[in-house]
Amino acid sequence: MADWTEAARAALDRGPAALITILATEGSAPRGPGARMVVTSDALSGTIGGGALEHQAVEQARAILSHPPGSWRVQDYPLGPLLGQCCGGRVRLMVERLDGVPSGQGPYRVALTDHVVRNPFPGEGRGPAGNGPILGSGLRRGTMAPRGPLPTSGAQFVEPIEADSLPLLMFGAGHVGRAIAAHAAALPIHLAWFDTRPAEAETPGVMLANADAMTACAARAPAGTAVVILTHDHALDYRLTAAALAGDAAFVGLIGSQTKRARFLSRLEKDGIDSTRLTCPIGIAGVIGKEPEVIAVATLAQLLMLRTAA
Repeated sequence: MADWTEAARAALDRGPAALITILATEGSAPRGPGARMVVTSDALSGTIGGGALEHQAVEQARAILSHPPGSWRVQDYPLGPLLGQCCGGRVRLMVERLDGVPSGQGPYRVALTDHVVRNPFPGEGRGPAGNGPILGSGLRRGTMAPRGPLPTSGAQFVEPIEADSLPLLMFGAGHVGRAIAAHAAALPIHLAWFDTRPAEAETPGVMLANADAMTACAARAPAGTAVVILTHDHALDYRLTAAALAGDAAFVGLIGSQTKRARFLSRLEKDGIDSTRLTCPIGIAGVIGKEPEVIAVATLAQLLMLRTAA
């Protein structure tokens, strides 16, 4: 769940709610540290991987709803011996009855007291798994160990986030752009989305920018960023493509046919721009279809492979 806080706020508006958080894993496990789900007496949001582990954790979460807000427990689950799951790993998770939801985005510093405290940890990014560098006040970045004594009241740690989001700059808010944005909302992708047309900028999430500003943005894309270009204007597509290829973007994707690709490659060569990093058409090979939803799914799968490669 990319933003558990939204689901938690909605659940608390309806009544008592609990949060399950995977704190650490060892070996094969259904989900990684930072996976979360929100649980109420009659609803679930998110998943920690399904199967026997999730069933047991949901039972624990619903049991804790009868305890005061802020109540919590941390428990280890050896998946094979205890739950009979064939993946055979080990999971340490926390179940808590929520009494509020932190504002802002994580990572969150957690203090396990009689009243669980979770505050944003300012200035810190998503840390690596495992015990990372000391952050001050005895806090460690990322996950705690999956074995050893369970944390008790007074323990403090920085909550894990399951995966870093892939930064994506997307230019164009047509049918394909809207389909990509709709599906990306539930994925570990951080989207910045632009269009030059005032009418398209009325779409939630789209930022209005002129061609010069968009070109400058593409040129300054940081290393590790993906750029996807699918505007209504071939001339603007070329400007953005050339700018992104001249910069540090990890991925430069352009919507279009093989004919459009050939024309762009010829022009890029004449302009002295290395086109070896250009992906056109976009989308993983073998997915057939020109429908916006099909192109969106194929493109997002291609982008998620960048995270796997990293």
